[in-house]
Amino acid sequence: MTLTVVAAVVERGGRFLVTRRQPGVHLEGWWEFPGGKCETGETHDACLRRELDEELGIEARVGRLILDTSHRYADRTVRLYFYRCEIHSDPRPLLKQEIKWATRPELRELEFPPADAELIQFLQDA
Repeated sequence: MTLTVVAAVVERGGRFLVTRRQPGVHLEGWWEFPGGKCETGETHDACLRRELDEELGIEARVGRLILDTSHRYADRTVRLYFYRCEIHSDPRPLLKQEIKWATRPELRELEFPPADAELIQFLQDA
């Protein structure tokens, strides 16, 4: 099974918006860039705006694609697309998830899914 997932890279004041995955989901407790799975026929832009609204109550302007990658887990393959996004309000944890604005050094200290490793390296080098 291959899943298409989109994620927002939101930077504000040198910090990046990350959220912690909920209990009971794949990779629970790990940090991630907010976003989610695309529904059948849904564009990346529409999916990302929908996910950010549902999870964080924010409207976003989806910018350019900065990285696409894939990663195979034991039970699934994830095709992941990371987009620069701008938000104009403060995110709220609508799913009771933990939210953090992480600095570049903190990104290396937090536990992210293996699929995010290439993005973390890209942001370190930027």
